[in-house]
This record gives sequence, structure tokens and C-alpha cells, in this order.
Amino acid sequence: MKYRIEKDSMGKMKVPVDCLYGASTQRAVENFPVSGWHMPSSFIHSLGYLKACCAVVNKKLKLLDGKIASAIQNASLKVAHGEYDLHFVVDVFQTGSGTSTNMNANEVIANIANLSLGGAIGSKKPIHPNDHVNLGQSSNDVIPSVIHIATFLDLKIRLIPELKKLQRSLEKKSEEFKNIVKIGRTHLQDATPITLGQEFSGYAAQIKNCIQRIESCYCLLSELALGGTAVGTGINTHKNFSQLVCEELNISLSRHCEASERSRGNPFNFIEAKNHFEAQASKDTCLQVSGSVKTLAVALTKIANDIRWLSSGPRCGLGEIEIPSTQPGSSIMPGKVNPVIAESVLQVCAQVIGNDTAITLGAQAGNFELNVMMPMIACNLLNSISLLSNVVIIFRVKCIDGIKANKETCENSIEKSLALCTALVLHIGYDKAAELAKKAYKTKKTIRQICQEEKILDQKTLEMALNPWTMLKPID
Repeated sequence: MKYRIEKDSMGKMKVPVDCLYGASTQRAVENFPVSGWHMPSSFIHSLGYLKACCAVVNKKLKLLDGKIASAIQNASLKVAHGEYDLHFVVDVFQTGSGTSTNMNANEVIANIANLSLGGAIGSKKPIHPNDHVNLGQSSNDVIPSVIHIATFLDLKIRLIPELKKLQRSLEKKSEEFKNIVKIGRTHLQDATPITLGQEFSGYAAQIKNCIQRIESCYCLLSELALGGTAVGTGINTHKNFSQLVCEELNISLSRHCEASERSRGNPFNFIEAKNHFEAQASKDTCLQVSGSVKTLAVALTKIANDIRWLSSGPRCGLGEIEIPSTQPGSSIMPGKVNPVIAESVLQVCAQVIGNDTAITLGAQAGNFELNVMMPMIACNLLNSISLLSNVVIIFRVKCIDGIKANKETCENSIEKSLALCTALVLHIGYDKAAELAKKAYKTKKTIRQICQEEKILDQKTLEMALNPWTMLKPID
């Protein structure tokens, strides 16, 4: 491999000749060969948007020459559009402020801009990565700002639209199954009747509630730490810098997303943090978002597990629903089909719950004026959102939308349930109903058979009391 020699504040470094990053990035590459994981692409793209907006504002404030500012803006937008993802090479497990990733961006953007102006890679002329690209900024306010921007975008444009589609699919199944009565279950034991539609309505409501929890975090994510620079005081930055960058960012992101139907009618409203010391020293907002995302993972776990149970069999399990067959289920048992989509969901949810634990520990690392686990927090949070966004699509398309009800199986199980005696409590009392249930269990007869043999109620009253459709709602 061919190298060029560059310098940073600590001395000379050998940098691969074709790479657009510089000495600071290369030093980080050599210092942190930990995981091979790089910062998520959505983080890098958001960083590009922020750098572009900073350049525009620095031009407006007459802090940057117009030609230099335009070159930085154009280079930053290329980063934002994913054209240079391969040049972002710093490991996630780096300096806790994310300084190495910020410098990675500064160096790449400076080199792209210099090339556009006829300069050479690594020359830092006419555009310097620190003096020009990073003007008015610090890693300590840039990185937390980018975490908020990337998280907001991934939630708004990717996860929430897919959750709304899943909610609608579950509501459609609830309506489709509203006339199929089946036995309810509590503690995995038989309980009183329910419709399959009512069961699915609960799943739809879980997703709806998760959407509301996640969207409630938008206002906190909209606050950006930018403008606090090193410790929150704003040293070396213009007093109007953050406000103007936020305004430019809202315009830029709206323009970027206007082609997407999913984002129309949802303008961005990023603002300067009300308190820069909180914004840089704590990651409480990230933790709250992670908590709401974890709650979604828990909800999906419940739904996916129920789908597995309800479709178990097909002949020796519950078998109340049929799920689409997607692939062979066994390498040894011919014809076996497993609930593989639901199992994929469960594994994603387990990972997300684990990510939340790491984020919780990371959020504790706000020492004095800076949190020092930001790259790990960002990586795990964005990873959780991405995983859930992807698996929710698969779950809906390859499983939920294709579910069919086994009406006969659902309805045949009701008569055998001992829990039907609950409907007799108002007629004969709890203790007498309990005796009937025990007798039916011992004799392997139904509640109806015992009542008829012992003439507990007249036939008309018995038929009315044991009609499962009368057990599906409160008494009028």
C-alpha cells in the first residue's frame, strides 16, 4: 500500500494515499482496532448535513469566505448523500466524545473541498479541517447534536411509518376475525371466551401505544447541543451561530425529505438546547428514546410469541391460526414448517433490549461537563432503530398479512373449557360453580353435561348462560 505523510498536532503519520481522511483519523484507526464496527451510515449522513449547514451560517456571519464556505457545503452534502461512506473508518469504541469521528468528517470534507478548488489531498489548503470545516464547533457539541438528528430522522422516516403500517395490518386482521369466537387464556390456562378479533385488537393497540411513546420523544430530540462548544459556555463561537444553523438545518432536511411521502406534513423543528450544560453532559434524552424503543421490542416479543403459540401444531398444538409458510423448517424432518419470521422478530427484540442496557450504562457516564460514551450510545440506539425498522417490515409482509384463522379449531375448544362455569356464577354462586368445574374435570365431561345431568338450571337459562357470545362484553 502506498502512503503519504501528514502531520497533526502530535506529529507525523503515514496515511494511505487514496484515503480522503488525514493524520488525526489515521491515528484513531491505529489506536482503536477494537471491533471493526464503524459509526452507522445514518449518523455519518446526519453529520454531513450538519457540517453543510454550519458552512452556510459561517458564510452568512462573514466568518468564512464565500468560495471556501460553498466548497465545504458542497463537500459536506456529498458526505450526507452517502458518496464517501467508505472513508469513515474510525471504530465505534474510540474516544468517548466522538472526537475522532468528528475529525474524520472534518478531514474528509476538507479534502473533497480542496480537490474541488484545485488543491491536493492532505494539503489543508486552502481549506483547513479545523479552522474552516470545524469553525464554531467542538466535537463536544457536534456529536451529541448529530445523535439527536440521526435518531430523529431514523424514527420519523423509517421506524414510525413502518409501525403505522403494522398497526393497520393488525387492525385489518382484528376486523377480519371479529366473528370467530375462541377460548381465552390466562396463565396459559383456559379462561372465558374471546373473539380472535378482540385478541388481535390488543396487538394493534400495543403498537399504537408504542408509536405514541416514541413520538413523545420528538420534542426532546429536537434540542441540539450545538453552540455549547467545549464545555457548554459557547467559547469561540458566534452568539447566533446555533440558532442560525438550526434554522438552516430545518430547511435543508425538509428539502431532502420532501420527496418522501412518509415525511410530508411533518416539518422539522430543531432548536438550540435550552441548557447547553445538560445537553452536553447528559444523555438522558437518548436513554428515554431507547426506553421507548425497548418498550416496542417488548411489545413485539409478546405479539410474536402469541403468534407462535396460536399457530403451534399444525395438528398437535393450538392451531387456531395458520401463518404463511416461508421456508423448510427442518434439515431432518420433511414437511416441517416453523414460525421463522416470528423467531427473527424475537431475536431482534432481544438484541434491542441488550442495546438498551448498554445505553443505560453509557448514559451514566456524564462526568462533569461531558458524557464520554457517546459513540457507543449512538451506535446502539441507531442500531436498535434500524433492526426494528427492518424486522417490522418482514413481520408484517411475510407473517401478519398472511395469517388465516382456523375457525373450526377455535370454536370447537370452547365447549370443552371448564372456565365456562364463570358464566354460571350469577345464577348459582361461586362455590357451586367451582364444584361443577371440579366434577367436570374429574369425570372428563363438559360443564353443560354436568348441568344437564344434575338439572342445575332449566334448559333455556342454561343455553343463554353458556352461549359464548354473551360472554364477550359486560352485561347491559
